[in-house]
Amino acid sequence: MLEFSRVLKECFWDIEISESEIMAIVSGKNFRKKQFVFEKILLNSTKMFKDLRIFSNEELMKLLKNMKVPSFNSNFIFRRKNLVEVYFFDSDLLIDELKWVA
Repeated sequence: MLEFSRVLKECFWDIEISESEIMAIVSGKNFRKKQFVFEKILLNSTKMFKDLRIFSNEELMKLLKNMKVPSFNSNFIFRRKNLVEVYFFDSDLLIDELKWVA
């Protein structure tokens, strides 16, 4: 399960939010708020794969498809997003340095 004290410290250090508020967002219907929580975890968590399991696979797929990689820090964000796509959905790995050379 999610280690909320670590997640709050790593991902939500810049805002005042509680464990119950995060759970309410994740289980709620407001997609914009879910996207916010998803992106905070994706960009800041040291245990990204484990922490993203807070979302169902269906929601995770929608959140990934809806995410736009900004121009600021785009290489870092693109890599983390692609790693999640590969890990959860067996998508193509687009990071050349991590591909196996045959």
